[in-house]
Amino acid sequence: MTTAELAALDRSVLWHPFTQQQGWADEPPIVVERAEGTTLVDTDGRAYIDGVSSLWCNVHGHRHPHIDAAVREQLDRMAHSTMLGLTHPPAIELARRLVEIAPRGLSRVFYSDNGSTATEIALKMAFQYWRQRGESQRTGFVCLRDAYHGDTIGSVSVGGIDLFHSLYRPLLFDAWQAEPGDGDHLAELLATHGERVAAVIVEPLVQGAAGMLVHPEGYLRRVRELCDEHGVLLICDEVAVGFGRTGTMFACEQEDVAPDILCLAKGITGGYLPLAATLTTERLYEGFLGAHEDLRTFFHGHTYTGNPLACAAAIATLEVFERERTLERLGPKIELLGALLAEHVAPLAAVAEIRRRGFMTGIQLAEFPLAARMGHQVTLAVRKRGAIVRPLGDVVVLMPPLAIAEAELRRLVAIVADAIACVAGGELAAAA
Repeated sequence: MTTAELAALDRSVLWHPFTQQQGWADEPPIVVERAEGTTLVDTDGRAYIDGVSSLWCNVHGHRHPHIDAAVREQLDRMAHSTMLGLTHPPAIELARRLVEIAPRGLSRVFYSDNGSTATEIALKMAFQYWRQRGESQRTGFVCLRDAYHGDTIGSVSVGGIDLFHSLYRPLLFDAWQAEPGDGDHLAELLATHGERVAAVIVEPLVQGAAGMLVHPEGYLRRVRELCDEHGVLLICDEVAVGFGRTGTMFACEQEDVAPDILCLAKGITGGYLPLAATLTTERLYEGFLGAHEDLRTFFHGHTYTGNPLACAAAIATLEVFERERTLERLGPKIELLGALLAEHVAPLAAVAEIRRRGFMTGIQLAEFPLAARMGHQVTLAVRKRGAIVRPLGDVVVLMPPLAIAEAELRRLVAIVADAIACVAGGELAAAA
């Protein structure tokens, strides 16, 4: 099919996520046909830098030979097997490796298939754990304002982004919202409601979907201390920030914090296949042990829980971290990214603020009318210049694969700076 035929068929049969379809139909789509390294190629042969890691999940680049080989090798053995009543080597091996690199005390791995389910599982585990301990009053959760933990009903209930979540309010359970970065406010909430709280759930260091909101140093450590003080579980959602995005394998490491429950997804397979993991402590795990008739089983599962192909990709992804010294080599690139942003993006009149931790960057544009969709207009301009980025409202997000070469990183920032200057800068000049 030609690009035009594919676009027409897309518009007749598909419904895209987080996309106003009426606007989608008015713009020529990019139909991605293949990828290599940090480059995406469309059906017309045009190449683009993958500036958002294919929605924050690609780590080592597309078509990485080691990950490709691992998936092919597993495909020759078995593509899928249920884990209800059965097990298989890739799931066992991956769980062992995850426990080895996870924050201290996390010893059990429960698989699912995406970030939403990873957090949904964490909430259900925390709720059931306290009920089975005889503390049935602990049914509530504390989250952060502007939080995002996924799109299932439980994960939306502990979300705090009105644009995404307010419409579904009648379907949700209530959660207490703490001010991000304000340890005193969380202390007040727990002092008032602590005996009814099952868990506090946070995105460590950076709230991604909120527009890359960066927490102050020491905040995560304070959250851990307050949870311990009030006997509350701590859930750390590292779906977006895990696997090197903030500069360390897990963001929790930077404040020497070990949560009671850790949620992982996105980069776990290097962006190859859907997989998620919810890690817990032995204490939580033991709270679900009992005779069959005690009904203490965790009644949750998915058809594709621990899919062998996905587990094989994840094992290979962790091996590439070691073989290519990904985190060690990332440090200089993080410094370079900061310098490039300071030189080319921060001085632009259309840029209000740059928020960044590691390779996670949010470029906050100056205030524009909502209807102008300035973040989206910048995205379109970036595409014309040979890169793919995606905005969060009027925040332009940069989150390239960790494997991006320095030359490509320089080109990506230059493209984004030029697009902002031409599109948003022109709009400011016209308004003046």
